[in-house]
Amino acid sequence: QVHPVETGGGLVQAGGALRLSCAVSVRAFNNYDAAWFRQVPGKEREFVAAIGWRGNTDFTASVKGRFTISRDNAKNTVSLQMNSLKPEDTAVYYCTAKWGGANLRLFYSDWGPGTEVTVSS
Repeated sequence: QVHPVETGGGLVQAGGALRLSCAVSVRAFNNYDAAWFRQVPGKEREFVAAIGWRGNTDFTASVKGRFTISRDNAKNTVSLQMNSLKPEDTAVYYCTAKWGGANLRLFYSDWGPGTEVTVSS
């Protein structure tokens, strides 16, 4: 069990920025991949960004160049810096983590409660 807890959501105008943080309750977090997903009502949860245990990163196409992901293994945290936000980024954002593997986008099973991000036009 990973028990992620997200913070940092809120309301922001288009073009603005937000930083989401996630605390993960595991030992040896440095061996885990961590990721952010998002979901809007009526749609499936979608992948946003991930950072592997080796520090490699992956982003969905729509956020490349605008979002960055980072981790602090000493604090068991992963952060998502979101810049140049667009109304279509509005969603509930979820953090997750899993033991390090080959695919950064798949095989996550433990989810936090989520944090809501609203981008107004």
